[in-house]
Parts: sequence; structure tokens; C-alpha cells
Amino acid sequence: MGLHYPLVDIADLVAPDNGPDLRTAISGTEGSSTTAFFLTLDWNKKPVTHRHTRCDEITICLEGEGRTTIAGETSPLHSGHCVRVPAGVSHCFENTGTSPLKIVGFYIGAPDTNASGFELVTGTESKDPTDTVSADETLLHWDDVPPETMDKEEGWLINDFRLPFGAHNGSGTTLFRAQFFPGAVHKKHAHTNCEEIYYIISGHGLAGAGDDRVEVTAGQFHYIPAGVEHWLHNLSNTDPIHVIGVYIGSGSVAETGYVYRGDVTADDIAARTS
Repeated sequence: MGLHYPLVDIADLVAPDNGPDLRTAISGTEGSSTTAFFLTLDWNKKPVTHRHTRCDEITICLEGEGRTTIAGETSPLHSGHCVRVPAGVSHCFENTGTSPLKIVGFYIGAPDTNASGFELVTGTESKDPTDTVSADETLLHWDDVPPETMDKEEGWLINDFRLPFGAHNGSGTTLFRAQFFPGAVHKKHAHTNCEEIYYIISGHGLAGAGDDRVEVTAGQFHYIPAGVEHWLHNLSNTDPIHVIGVYIGSGSVAETGYVYRGDVTADDIAARTS
């Protein structure tokens, strides 16, 4: 039996023939309102300044050393940095290290690149006087974000859950970063008001989505439509699962319409859907 909500592994995606190595993992093809992508920049690639006129962009640096320029202002970029660029604001990423710069990103509310209103920006346009962005709202490191206190009685058995972006700092979509230590689980739940997309940075777990029961590993995206019951359990005895993801169009957990659906049972953990 096939999966209703299949995982997408970046290793299975074909790199484009021209331009940056940007691989689209989730898009309108999967029914998503939002595009999720994986970007790899080599050290010798010229930065491409651009903007998205019809959507915000949220990105997370996973590996490497670089810099990002937003509305003409340049800041260092390394693993753990989270970037939010409002619609219409010029920006670019550049690798300043010797190893690849790896970034996960989302075009919020745009099911493909065309729908995002992608435009290249020339050097004379890179500092747009109409760009009004605040550095503390657009660039931060997840280590500087305090952990949330979540209700274990509502299924939140996550060791470290942080919200880099949300309504608290001007974003209509919530970006979350979660760590599940060995044996930890986010129990069965649904978000009735929003879609969710998450990416496994590291670790090995078991994900439930509807009737699906599938093992997940680093490098995989998972799209969860609104209202679909889902959960995540760490299968490792030694290593955490590290996850980054978005609650699309919801600025807080409360706005997602979070509904707790119960325990992940031994039968759930034993099952596999192929």
C-alpha cells in the first residue's frame, strides 16, 4: 500500500541544469499552498539578488558559512541562522566559506516559483528606498530564541521547541525548530487551521500522517495538509531528531487550531506503510 502523504528526500530530486542548485521538494503539485526548497551554494558562485513580489520567504541555514544581504544590508550567515524576507524586499545569499552553504527555505503562500513573483534585481536596485525591514525581525539565530513551555498533557513530549518567527515578531507564519531526544514523541494531533511542512535535519524516527506509518531520516521533507492527524517518534536510543518546519499562515501554535488526538501506541510504532 502506498503512502497518502509521502516523504520527499532531497537526494531523489534532480538539480537544475542552469543556475543555483535549488531543488523544489514540496509545491502545489503535492497540494501545498507553499513551496519548500533546498538550496546548495558553492563557494565560487556569484550571489543572485532577487525578490518575491507576492510572498514572504523564510529560510534556515543548515551548514556552511556565508552572508545574506537584505534590502542592501549585509549580515553574516551560518548554521542555525533563520531569515525572513517580506514580500517585495530584495535579498541574496553568498557562500564565503570553503564548503557548500546549505539552506532550507519556504515561499509562504506561493505554490511554485512563478506564483512567488520572482524577479531578478540589478545592482542599482539592490538598495530599494521602499524596503523597510528590521534586522531583529528578519535575521536571528535559533540559539538566541528561548524554548517554549508546551503542555505535556496535550502531547508535547518534545525536549526543545523554539519559535524563531511568528506573530510575536511580525510573521504571519510560524517557523518552529524542535529537538526530540531518544524516546521522545510528539503525540497524535492535528492543526485544523493550517498546513504544516517540516524537514528532518538529523536523526531517525517514525512519522505518522493519517494511516501512514513511515520511517524518517535526515534530508526528508514532509507535507501535512490542514486537519490531518500526525505525529513523530524518535526511534534512536542515542541520537536526537532535529526538525525545522512551518505552520503556514498561522502566527502562533494557538492559531493553527491545534487538537490533541491521543497517544502513539505500541501498534503504531510497530506498523510500517510501504
